[in-house]
Amino acid sequence: MTNKISDKDKRDWENFLRSTDKLETKDKEEITKSEFLIGKSIDLHGYSLQEANHKIFEFITECFSQGVKKINVITGKGLRSKNVDDPYKSNKLGILKYSVPNFIKNNTELMDKILKIDFDSVNSPSKGSFDIILKSKKKWNSKF
Repeated sequence: MTNKISDKDKRDWENFLRSTDKLETKDKEEITKSEFLIGKSIDLHGYSLQEANHKIFEFITECFSQGVKKINVITGKGLRSKNVDDPYKSNKLGILKYSVPNFIKNNTELMDKILKIDFDSVNSPSKGSFDIILKSKKKWNSKF
């Protein structure tokens, strides 16, 4: 192995340093491309926990099969939930805002289809919805 740099490599490096062209960042995540895609939305207001979990499972599965990249899940903020007054129910998991993302996160079949869940929105007291970015169907199929 030689440590000597060729004249061509030196010229290429000097040209690179003088160049004003911008290089594309190769470290960009796939998420940044898909965050701006228009997707589908589902409103879970008024559903029980069991109904909401069933609906979101069907919805994510259907969106994934259709090649949808972004899903907006509207749960509400849980401000009028009666669980707050019931000491035998969980304040967080009795409210769709927290229970639906928890259900998704703990379901391996759904998580195999999901690239990202916006947990910042879930944990924000001012938001009653969150986004899910789905994986590309072709990449998922190529795993098998």
